Amino acid sequence: MTDSQASTSTPAAGTNPVAPAPAGVRTAADVVTPEVIARLTRGVAGSGRTANHTPFTGEKLADLPESTPEDVATAFERARAAQGAWAATSVRARAAVLLRFHDLVLSRQAEVLDLIQLETGKARLHAHEELQAVAVCARHYGRRASAYLKPKRHTGVVPTLTKVTELRQPRGVIGQIAPWNYPLELSVGDALPAFVSGNAVVMKPDTETALTALWARDLLIEAGLPAEVFQIVLGDGPVVGPEVVKHADYVSFTGSTRTGREVARGAAARLVGVSLELGGKNAMLVLKDADVEKAAAGAVRACFSSAGQLCISIERLYVHESVADDFVARFAARTKAMRLGNSLAYGADMGSLVGERQLETVTRHVAEAVEKGAKLVAGGAARPDIGPLFYEPTILDGVEAPMAVCNEETFGPVVSIYRFTDEDEAVALANATPYGLNSSVWTKDSRRGHQVAARLRTGTVNINEGYAPAYGSVQSPMGGMKDSGLGRRHGSEGILKYTEAQTVAQQRLIPLAPSFGMDDAKYAAFMTRSLKAMKAFRLR
Repeated sequence: MTDSQASTSTPAAGTNPVAPAPAGVRTAADVVTPEVIARLTRGVAGSGRTANHTPFTGEKLADLPESTPEDVATAFERARAAQGAWAATSVRARAAVLLRFHDLVLSRQAEVLDLIQLETGKARLHAHEELQAVAVCARHYGRRASAYLKPKRHTGVVPTLTKVTELRQPRGVIGQIAPWNYPLELSVGDALPAFVSGNAVVMKPDTETALTALWARDLLIEAGLPAEVFQIVLGDGPVVGPEVVKHADYVSFTGSTRTGREVARGAAARLVGVSLELGGKNAMLVLKDADVEKAAAGAVRACFSSAGQLCISIERLYVHESVADDFVARFAARTKAMRLGNSLAYGADMGSLVGERQLETVTRHVAEAVEKGAKLVAGGAARPDIGPLFYEPTILDGVEAPMAVCNEETFGPVVSIYRFTDEDEAVALANATPYGLNSSVWTKDSRRGHQVAARLRTGTVNINEGYAPAYGSVQSPMGGMKDSGLGRRHGSEGILKYTEAQTVAQQRLIPLAPSFGMDDAKYAAFMTRSLKAMKAFRLR
């Protein structure tokens, strides 16, 4: 517990303290002005009107353009018309846009942190995590795109006689459907490698978090991206989402597994590629040799960042029975001390849920578990005294099937604790889910941690941390196994998925056919000897 946590007053027994708002803190009216709305929505294809709201109070933030199916088609026409010229620019010139964007994001971060907080309700430090991720992604692809995309020489079918080059061609116009929970990172963060590889993007962000995505578009244009190359459409997911899939040359989707299946079906019907990052029921394993204090502190970050509304956050905690009581006591003390807050300033440890649906799911999962015998270790209560969608960080013990919280994704500040006796049991329990997105292992033995990690069926595994090391290491792929998705973001896969591989082969001197007077039989014998020789010389 920090000194500031210890000195913050608790309003009532068993409830989390409230972080005080600093004097002179900005309000929604200070941030979302008519001038800002007009600037950010300029160029958005939308003939209707919609609005978004802040979870902090439920009040309207902005009136926004709403896109019809015809508007979506128009956005794709604009993007397609601009994409050819953008693809014709050099990779170096496109990468320079990302590097300028990186600098602008860092220098203008207060603007977007305010927007992220207002649109998602999250604490400012958790909003800053998004900013960090976008900056890292922009820097990485700004520096490495040329290497990822450069032509590659390969050995031909007959060395020296066959010259082969692999080219990477942009797919065209990428259709991107982004979620509400990380409106900066999961919108523009996924679009950056698409842009630098020569594509245009038509993005449909969630309407409730559209201002953040629009801010990122505005900043990218300032960094040098042609405005028509980046189109944003807004509207209800069931209306606008299928239209994006209908027109795209490739689809990038982040969201629920249920909707991801629908997106995949729509893309498959048109024979276009798709990448999907979907749901998770992520597990953290605390082994018997773990540093219990560090594990308890890490569990707070792993479980309650962005109020648990993070695809890779932890919802299941498997703790070895020999350290379970000590761990639970330390984890509960830290969780109960977390400060909740709704101001546009640093100081709160957790913010709000984003909408009524999330609050309903969290409330239902906790209430049902307690009713069926689970023990409430911390939290378990809504906090309307702070805002309409606040819910305390919650720890449940004694959770068993068929409690909904046992297997269903909660996507909120709720974690269940399970005790185990040996590592085989823990690994089996962690893998006993249709999901496979992220997991975490805590141990003082690095070798042991890596051995356990290799047995977990998740796209990323973090040792002695919850999610940040794997996600932030953007040279490495990030994505899900099983029902948690298809494809990867980050690394080579995160950019090459936005390209088509093209093989250009040049045959020199003699053809791959009978020549120099050979008949078919002599040519077949010649090729047989050649193939044996190439194997003997260990040619690949």
